[in-house]
Amino acid sequence: MADIDQASVIPNETSPPALEGLNATDPNVTEAVNATVAKFVATPEGTALAYGSLVFMALLPIFFGALRSVSCGKSKVAGENGCDYEYRNSSDMPETITGRDAARFPIIASCTLFGLYLFFKEYMHEGKPSLLHSTFLNWCTQLLRMRQLLLFQHDNNTKHTSGVIFSQEYINLLLSMYFFVLGILALSHTMSPFMNRIFPANIPIKQYQLLFTQGSGEAKEEIVNYEFDTKDLICLVISTVVGVWYILKKHWIANNLFGLAFALNGVELLHLNNVSTGCILLGGLFVYDVFWVFGTNVMVTVAKSFEAPIKLVFPQDLLEKGLGASQFAMLGLGDIVIPGIFIALLLRFDVSLKKETRTYFYTSFLAYIFGLGMTIWVMHTFKHAQPALLYLVPACIGFPVVVALLKGELTEMFSYESSEEVLPHTPRLTHYPTVSGSPASLANSMQSSSSPRRRRNNPPL
Repeated sequence: MADIDQASVIPNETSPPALEGLNATDPNVTEAVNATVAKFVATPEGTALAYGSLVFMALLPIFFGALRSVSCGKSKVAGENGCDYEYRNSSDMPETITGRDAARFPIIASCTLFGLYLFFKEYMHEGKPSLLHSTFLNWCTQLLRMRQLLLFQHDNNTKHTSGVIFSQEYINLLLSMYFFVLGILALSHTMSPFMNRIFPANIPIKQYQLLFTQGSGEAKEEIVNYEFDTKDLICLVISTVVGVWYILKKHWIANNLFGLAFALNGVELLHLNNVSTGCILLGGLFVYDVFWVFGTNVMVTVAKSFEAPIKLVFPQDLLEKGLGASQFAMLGLGDIVIPGIFIALLLRFDVSLKKETRTYFYTSFLAYIFGLGMTIWVMHTFKHAQPALLYLVPACIGFPVVVALLKGELTEMFSYESSEEVLPHTPRLTHYPTVSGSPASLANSMQSSSSPRRRRNNPPL
């Protein structure tokens, strides 16, 4: 996934496309900007603080996301086995990744990454749009004009009207609004268990439901069915404040709050069905990460140009400039979530063994720390951006496999199926109807016993 990088180390690749556009119009200003970037050299204290903070932030969603992925696995309703929250909405339910999904994921990720690169890097070619973009953008512009869906006013100084529609600024604005909504929901879901613990008991809790349906009568189907209460509403308000702060200021703290929420939700809600699937996924993304970082400049370009909370950042000049620092070290969320879901799988395997120890979880967790530390060391030594999965994948897979070999549990590890666990949202039959009675009564009995979800205010069957 996105590489771990140091902004001050590779100034030629860290200049955003906005500066490249400036390159074509004002070389003197560009030279001054490049000189400013090149002059910055992080102090040893600033570098240690930045990378230590990145490692600490990366460990938080992995550790707590793995715990949350299994904390309610054996609870049917909230309040059992120490669980203080439940899955009420489909968006909160875990998604299982199969072997086929794992095999296709690197291909889909490569196509998406290269598509973003075409917009961000190849959009301007020697001061004007390339032939590919000119053809595509002209076609889109004529189509929009014919449909009268989009009108732009241009002054006489505009060089190329078709390029304005899909410029980097408009793409980043669209993506910012998209991640604004996703970030609010992710941060609200992250805060929900903590809000349940600290919410005053004397404040009444009201239930709400946001329901959108399509059709009528027997043809009616649900489009959106979101249930929430007073505590969830408070979480949404707090998350919205953070979202507005991010949209207006693009501050690195707001970016990290959203990034941590995305990473924790990914580790919690993305479940690998078995260890073999995890090996396929990590192996494929290992090749993907190495190719796009070492083979091309695509990964670095997109990571620097993509204005969205898809990476954790920490300033290396924090000690000199405080919260207004601008020279960042970064770590992509993919380097957290992908190993994180594999570590969470091993924690669920530990739980399935019904032992007091969590050997495989702690082994893979320490392996992640080792791999990430190795990434930072190599990057700092050779002064070049590094694909973190190059070091994380061998460590996170190799260490647990060696432990399983030593303990004689390798067969149990690879035969473990996480999808066989009983989750609170899984439809299941609580009692078996008898064959006696009419067909209508038999159907009613089957329907009532296999209902997948009930509202909170309904008494349990």
